[in-house]
Amino acid sequence: MKMRNLLSIALGVVCCAAAVNAQTAEELVAKNTDAKGGIDKIKAIKAYRFTGKVQQGSFIAEVGQESKEPNEVRETFTLQGMTAIQAYDGSTGWQISPFQGRKDPELLGEEDMRNMVEDADFYGPLIDYKAKGNTLEYLGHDTVDGDDVYKLKVTLKNGDVLYYYLDPDTYLEIRTEKQQFIRGQVRETLNNLGSYKQVNGVYFPFSVESGNKRDPNGMQKVTVQRMEANVPIDDSDFKMPSPPPVPSPQTHPEAPAGKTKTPKPPASTGAKPPSKP
Repeated sequence: MKMRNLLSIALGVVCCAAAVNAQTAEELVAKNTDAKGGIDKIKAIKAYRFTGKVQQGSFIAEVGQESKEPNEVRETFTLQGMTAIQAYDGSTGWQISPFQGRKDPELLGEEDMRNMVEDADFYGPLIDYKAKGNTLEYLGHDTVDGDDVYKLKVTLKNGDVLYYYLDPDTYLEIRTEKQQFIRGQVRETLNNLGSYKQVNGVYFPFSVESGNKRDPNGMQKVTVQRMEANVPIDDSDFKMPSPPPVPSPQTHPEAPAGKTKTPKPPASTGAKPPSKP
């Protein structure tokens, strides 16, 4: 047999394997979509709101999220009467950080903005993945805590990589991992998902443990306590508020004619501007 025939056979095998691989990945996405309730029920949800708590060791705080299709999101973190906010309205990402001494709205930094844009993908990266510029790859079987799972690789349009670990019985994801490439460094995060419950006929995880993949002892757990779908949410909730107006200088009444009154500077209070975090 000539060498070029061998090459033709080898290339044919590779092409067939690639086709099977792609088909398997698409089949897994289809089964995952059906397991959550089906594409019709998923896309019937246009907005949702949830509230819950986040716990890390003995530390507990309140969390909440409002989301609206196609790509609006607002996340809150409340502790001791103060609430931090991060939001994205489809074009602008902003935050209010009272725990860092900043109570006025400000634009998000590069890393936080990247995370918010990904969080704002209302239906997630698997739904309509081709239209979003995402690519899929089936990586075969793996294990999570000793249990067999299917492993699916999703490469987002921006270059970030997500790994989905699907339960072979339910086809729901029980773990996701994210790799981000920011300023030449790789950031790896991990989410363990569980306690799935139906909301408007669609299954959502009501328990999510998340943290740095390399620090399993530093995981924090979010427990959803209440979730509502298709609630009315105004678009203004996602818009960056205008900063409060700067107070105008104090004015003094005009002095009687012939008598010019020169205002005195205020006495120094000795206060200093807060230092930056």
